[in-house]
Amino acid sequence: MLWTLAVLLLVLWVVGLLTAHTMGGLLHILLVLALVVLVIRLLQSRRGV
Repeated sequence: MLWTLAVLLLVLWVVGLLTAHTMGGLLHILLVLALVVLVIRLLQSRRGV
């Protein structure tokens, strides 16, 4: 599910960049948050092994 969210946010971010809507800033923030969560999740899974 986390990968799905990350991919979805990445696609929305690219769409925001291409269309230059005012939501582009919000999409950038959401993308950064998704990447941070993804990195934390990966680090936690490696630590648990």
